[in-house]
Amino acid sequence: MRAAIAEELLGTPRSLAVVCGFTAFMLAVGTWYYAPTAGSVPVPLWPLYADSTVAVALGGAVLVGIVPTVRRGGDVTVDTPVSRASAYLQTVAFVWLVQFGVWPLVSLNLAFGRYVAAPDAWLYYWGVIGTHLLFVGLALLFPAFGRTTPGALATALALGVANVVVDYWVGFHPPLLYEPGAGLAGATLAIAVGSVALASHSFRRLEDSER
Repeated sequence: MRAAIAEELLGTPRSLAVVCGFTAFMLAVGTWYYAPTAGSVPVPLWPLYADSTVAVALGGAVLVGIVPTVRRGGDVTVDTPVSRASAYLQTVAFVWLVQFGVWPLVSLNLAFGRYVAAPDAWLYYWGVIGTHLLFVGLALLFPAFGRTTPGALATALALGVANVVVDYWVGFHPPLLYEPGAGLAGATLAIAVGSVALASHSFRRLEDSER
């Protein structure tokens, strides 16, 4: 089923262009959202601060990686080249897209009343949740052609932990209508671990492809 959906959405130049275009749109929206507050965050921490925007950028990089296969008419689920570098990119992109696709379901609903009562609730509640769930949908296509390795999974987990530290211990969390506490920090860590576990379960191992 996953392979059939991936081939349908990514397997032709036209359909891939549509997915890439929408991904670029989400990247632009994310950049617009974080840009006003990024100046208060040290530049080296920007990738961990603007986490959902970075997740979309990584997802876009994965899509760019399959463009040559699609342009030459290959089967994206069979003919896409695999390598250790692409396995790391695909794994980290998958984990971050799932992690930050699910995260608003927790973070916004911890202050549900504030968000749905806000003047721009259609954007800052329903819009955010809807678009972020599309992150998950995009990520779930990657195992149809991607690979992972133990090192890639460990890297994704380390980045997830680092994100929690930067957001909730150092204090550079994304803009929210409330001050997050230990509950959101713990939930974010659990989502990160769960996302890595899902990646481990979903992807084929690069080592199996090299035999």
